[in-house]
This record gives sequence, C-alpha cells and structure tokens, in this order.
Amino acid sequence: MKVNVHAVNFTVDRKLVDFIQERMNKLEKYYDKVVSSDVFLKVEKTSDKENKVAELKIHVPGDEFLVKKQCKTFEEAVDLSIEAAERLLVKRKEKIRTFS
Repeated sequence: MKVNVHAVNFTVDRKLVDFIQERMNKLEKYYDKVVSSDVFLKVEKTSDKENKVAELKIHVPGDEFLVKKQCKTFEEAVDLSIEAAERLLVKRKEKIRTFS
C-alpha cells in the first residue's frame, strides 16, 4: 500500500516514517482493497501536553475514511488512529459482504 506521510510545519524523522509505514501495512489484512493512504502529522500550538495530532486519510474504491487522534506522542496518535481505521475497514468489509 502506498503511504504518504505529510509533516505540517516540522521535519519528520525516518524512524517515525518507518513506524507509520509498518503499522499502515497491517491494515491490508483487514481490508485488502485499500488503494493508498495519507498520514498528516501536526503539532497543535496549545499549552496542553497532548498536542500531537495524527490524521489518517484512507482511500478505498468508492470511498475515503478520515480518522483523527490527538495524543502526547505521534506514535501513540498513529496507533490509536490505526486501531480506529481497522474498525472502520472491518465494518466496510462486512457491509460489502452482506450486499454481494
């Protein structure tokens, strides 16, 4: 699966990109028709410690899923986003199965 990582207003380090790629690849076992995905990493300018935001945009044929999570670290935000995306993809797969 093609994963595009976009870091907004900062440079992302290679380890984080590899971590994201590895976790995103696991999504394909839940739904194999994923075309591509975009991951947006942002740092919110707040006094709150949980200021790291990860947004996943997952492209599947005929649809697009958007998941957004905010945590203390990017790894944690990505993990939570991917878990939510897994649930969405499983729901989509089950819905398609009932119609076909």
